[in-house]
Amino acid sequence: MPSPKTFAPSVAVIAGVGPGLGAALARNFARNGCKLGLIARSASYLEELSAELKGVGTQTVAAACDLARAEDIEGAFRKIRDELGVVDLLINHASAGGPFGQGILQIDPEQFAMAWKVAALGGLLCARQVVPGMLTQRGGAILFSGATSSVRGSAISFSSAKFAVRGLAQALARELWPKGIHVAHVVIDAVIGDSGVDPEKGEPLLDPDAAAETYWQLATQPRSAWTLEVDLRPHREKFYE
Repeated sequence: MPSPKTFAPSVAVIAGVGPGLGAALARNFARNGCKLGLIARSASYLEELSAELKGVGTQTVAAACDLARAEDIEGAFRKIRDELGVVDLLINHASAGGPFGQGILQIDPEQFAMAWKVAALGGLLCARQVVPGMLTQRGGAILFSGATSSVRGSAISFSSAKFAVRGLAQALARELWPKGIHVAHVVIDAVIGDSGVDPEKGEPLLDPDAAAETYWQLATQPRSAWTLEVDLRPHREKFYE
């Protein structure tokens, strides 16, 4: 049984769920007893993942949504709250910013703006949808999926958007930690996959199921020892190369 000071979420939303880590997060939270709100642009993928989770007894709500559009976000969260109740765990997992490798003169300004809209503005708008309910019940967790690109830069659009997400997480933590809402940022420094080594680059892969377990541990940390940021990488990854 959890300590009275340990948070035990019951309704989790993954904003930007997809194959790989997003799906691993959904399966992990389902195993830990959460009802799940699943948000992504692809309605067909959401239906597929939702059917899988419902097959093992998890109550889910799939909400197709463009995370760059405020009205879409509002509608998705309204649907989730109506069917599942107050959201007490939010994972902001969405990102955009490709194509990668472009120099400053090749970047499309609209694509640059879209990277920020999806990751930073979308993350803010999703948080605004869940914070009132968390404040009412005096507890909750908001976790942001980041990238090592946010601390060392590698792709102009993606890196700058992820840098903004990191700043957003830190600013929200300053405001919301004292109110009982745990905000944390997860830096992902690896290619995510299941088979150990990336066949194209020869780099070690980050196991999505293992990473998802770290998210769960963050979400349920005792209040006396909250983490603001954690850096996930395979043990053979070469730092910042």
